[in-house]
Amino acid sequence: MDENKIVFYTTPGGNIEIEVLCRDENLWLTQKRMAELFDVQLPAISKHIKNIFESGELQEKEVVSTFEVTAADGKNYPTQLYNLDTIIAVGYRVNSKKATLFRVWATKVLKDFIIKGFALDSKRLKNGKKFGKDYFNELLEKIREIRASERRFYQKITDIYAECSADYDPNSEITKQFYAKVQNKLYWAIYGLTAAELICSRVDHKKPHMGLTTWKDGPGKKIHKSDVSIAKNYLTEEELSELNHIVSMYLDYAELQAKKNRLMKMQDWAEKLDAFLLFNDYEVLKDAGKVSAEVAKALAEGEYEKYRVIQDKLHESDFDELIKASKESEKITI
Repeated sequence: MDENKIVFYTTPGGNIEIEVLCRDENLWLTQKRMAELFDVQLPAISKHIKNIFESGELQEKEVVSTFEVTAADGKNYPTQLYNLDTIIAVGYRVNSKKATLFRVWATKVLKDFIIKGFALDSKRLKNGKKFGKDYFNELLEKIREIRASERRFYQKITDIYAECSADYDPNSEITKQFYAKVQNKLYWAIYGLTAAELICSRVDHKKPHMGLTTWKDGPGKKIHKSDVSIAKNYLTEEELSELNHIVSMYLDYAELQAKKNRLMKMQDWAEKLDAFLLFNDYEVLKDAGKVSAEVAKALAEGEYEKYRVIQDKLHESDFDELIKASKESEKITI
């Protein structure tokens, strides 16, 4: 029997580790192990399993198998074990504090561990045994989808972080910090300014298009308030090209790690972004910058209100252009 110990959930007293059988891309437990897992007596487990089968929730022949299990005397004995579906079904019926902890944990982790091998179990992450060829082939597909997407440059970096971190947790502190800083780190590397500082340095209602080089509706159409607080809208083609080049190299790096079957965690990606910028002779942002996003937005929107008056005077709508063309051709009378 190929037994493994898995940390199912954590209690105030520490981790709950239970020996399981991993076989046929599934996870198996005896009734005795289930009783330990949920901190109840064996008869309670037997009762719940009986009710699960009688109610038709699960079919016994599909979720129960007999395996050779090594007993305390060192001999192997045929033993009945129950698969993941049964464990989860019992876990949602048992009334105990540990069963409640299990339900919270199982919803987030257990199914992914069996189906895809994405376990948030640090012991397994260290040796990478559950991350086989399928895992890395899937990562390669995801990286190529990210590369081909129309997402903004910094969003592609965050997509790599989310999709390629084996221990990804959207609520962890490292994730929050990474997401909060990644855009500014890229701007700082190229311009020596954060996104907010870039907006403040370039927005000006007296300039053509108030300093913007691009906006949602495009040339010939009106600039809207929502356009003016996006730092990317102030960049030249050359600057955008350099940003895209950095992102492209980062995607190349991510693809190489997947091809080499290298397991990457959240901390790895966070550290590699700084290392990657330094290696390419870019400066790394050390703080949050001198201007907050709120201040930059307020300044940009203030400039927009001044520019809007100018824009309204100069702007010609499709209707205006039609009337103008009609007058010139003398086809209609106004």
